Amino acid sequence: MSDRHSDGHGTHGFETVAIHAGNTPDPMTGAVVPAIYQVSTYKQDGVGGLRGGYEYSRSGNPTRTALEENLAALEGGRRGLAFASGLAAEDCLLRTLLAPGDHLVIPDDAYGGTFRLISKVVARWGVDYTVADTADPAAVRDALTDRTKAIWVETPSNPLLGISDIAALAGVARAAGVRLVVDNTFASPYLQQPMALGADVVVHSTTKYMGGHSDVVGGALVTDDQELADELAYHQNAMGAVAGPFDSWLVLRGIKTLAVRMDRHSANAERIVEMLSRHPKVTKVLYPGLAEHPGHEVAAKQMRSFGGMVSFQVAGGEEEAVAVCDRTKVFTLGESLGGVESLIEHPGRMTHASVAGSQLEVPSDLVRLSVGIENADDLLADLQQALG
Repeated sequence: MSDRHSDGHGTHGFETVAIHAGNTPDPMTGAVVPAIYQVSTYKQDGVGGLRGGYEYSRSGNPTRTALEENLAALEGGRRGLAFASGLAAEDCLLRTLLAPGDHLVIPDDAYGGTFRLISKVVARWGVDYTVADTADPAAVRDALTDRTKAIWVETPSNPLLGISDIAALAGVARAAGVRLVVDNTFASPYLQQPMALGADVVVHSTTKYMGGHSDVVGGALVTDDQELADELAYHQNAMGAVAGPFDSWLVLRGIKTLAVRMDRHSANAERIVEMLSRHPKVTKVLYPGLAEHPGHEVAAKQMRSFGGMVSFQVAGGEEEAVAVCDRTKVFTLGESLGGVESLIEHPGRMTHASVAGSQLEVPSDLVRLSVGIENADDLLADLQQALG
């Protein structure tokens, strides 16, 4: 994948864009960090005379603008939009793309919150969906109908670390005249560039790797389609679930270290996967960096490295999986992911409890790790004692 990005000032490497895009020094003070514009309204220079286009902070806020410009530059899009949460971003996107009677294709291993939103909320206003194995482009093609408006993909997926071929699915979407949506949360734009591979829209929970410090909740959409961008911006303003100024500032600050954090997350994860693969109490390790992973070749082609998320199954079933989660000392038992600290969870009882009994139900013996950037030897020792 290319390491060069256009940020409005030429073409630079990812790390440079992450630090500088949207971060113009203040013209009055020279401050190199954007201000937190904790404000709801703006003085107008006469009726309708807006300064910089700002009138009310739901419609636009300078701190949020800085983040949105940064997001667009990182993903190679024309427009970025920042929201109060990842699900708020997804809700806006779904309402923009779909109308009653429409249909979309979703992954058979989607994030539980996404599935809940689509199956319990969006479906109530007349939108139909089909669950498909998005790792198989033919299965996705077979799931399309004459009412399909979008194909929704997570790659890597949550929590099974499935890999979907973005370029291949983009071909399926183009042939059918539908949009391809890629949730890039697990990879981040540093490891994967979906729009360069043909995606129409990229979705993020900026709570995760983008923010990176477990101190903010947010979401984002990025697209390179100007007409779609305008529609998304209209819905963002109409629905109102925008990122606040301080939340925007926290995510923007986190993004500056995204590249160095992702390198460490990935390196630590690879060490842990190596240990888990040899452990007698681990029956299966799910990580796209493993040669035996069914999506390994695709991941190696479309990702810079394989990321910091690891899932594994343990001998002893659900009871032992829960016990392992309870026994860790350095890994914190908790939901979410992508922070500097390592987290462990039991998806079946925690993040994915909402998909129990559905096609998306996860194995009861599954443990998910969000591998942080601590000392790798400490993480290995903690998991070894927890596994017993």
